[in-house]
Amino acid sequence: MRAYRALSLALWSIVACAQYGYAADYAREERWAQEIAPAIVVGDPVYLSTASRSRILAILTEPPGNAKGGVVIIHGVGVHPDWGLNGGIRTRLADAGLVTLSVQMPVLAAGATRDEYRTTLPESSERIAAAIRYLRDKGITKLAIVSHSMGATMANAYLARADASAIDAWVPIGMFGAFDAQPKEPVLDVIAERDFDEVRAAAAERARHPIGIRCSRQLTIAGTDHYFDNRQDELAAAIAAFLDGVFAGRC
Repeated sequence: MRAYRALSLALWSIVACAQYGYAADYAREERWAQEIAPAIVVGDPVYLSTASRSRILAILTEPPGNAKGGVVIIHGVGVHPDWGLNGGIRTRLADAGLVTLSVQMPVLAAGATRDEYRTTLPESSERIAAAIRYLRDKGITKLAIVSHSMGATMANAYLARADASAIDAWVPIGMFGAFDAQPKEPVLDVIAERDFDEVRAAAAERARHPIGIRCSRQLTIAGTDHYFDNRQDELAAAIAAFLDGVFAGRC
């Protein structure tokens, strides 16, 4: 049944991309993998496999001591797992005692819009599931997702699925829109003070309907925009504190 479902999702994704002309750009993805993997300074390249693609770059970063838990990091539109915010978060959370796995998500041709990226959601879900399995296979029992921008939309779609793997916490950063389903896990809903108008409006609407799960809250990081370039230390510290509390059952 799982194999049939995976095949159905893969076929749906192919048909949707073909219908609307938004085909996943695997050549672009492979070029990034060839450029990024040899240049990684902190962490190691590893490769995931899904029904749609047999070799997907991810960057595994492990803490110097015993890990408190694991984090799957999901980037936004048209970038890679070591780009800007993703690279900063994966290394800072590892320094805070967490194993991080930053995963290459599907990309479209340069210039594709966020709406066009919605055709990648089935394949994105496959990759998120593969990343969770990878960390579980390493013996990590406490696990969270940290996702930025379109990556938060991808995580949102995945976590709303009936067959989604259970996780312990979720951190959507700069998320557009509402929750696709009532979250089952504690959520730290992060936005920037100078975020896009659409993101701030969506966050205000989400705040009107509190999740009601212990530890969950919404957080605004002051003095920065959607990409948090000048506030990565503050953002990572807030995420680490939230995950420490959830994983230890203290909050």
